[in-house]
Amino acid sequence: MPESLDPLSSGDTLLDERTSTTGGDGDHERFAHYVPKDRIVESAVTGEPIVALCGKVWVPSRDPSRFPICPDCDKIFRGLPPGKDK
Repeated sequence: MPESLDPLSSGDTLLDERTSTTGGDGDHERFAHYVPKDRIVESAVTGEPIVALCGKVWVPSRDPSRFPICPDCDKIFRGLPPGKDK
């Protein structure tokens, strides 16, 4: 996998824009995900999808602070060894 797509490099959070097709308002299906910081900027400039630690792929466009952290991303992130910046 190219380093720019490696979800295990340094990360930050962004929103998964996919919504449930099973009904409801869909907000319960939206989470903020951990993604590599450099991919956040690249996606904002190019419109290319990004890959979160949990494997979700999407093009972000909303404020992630309005949503809970993805439980799968959080579990993976907490299991990673400390990086250079701890």
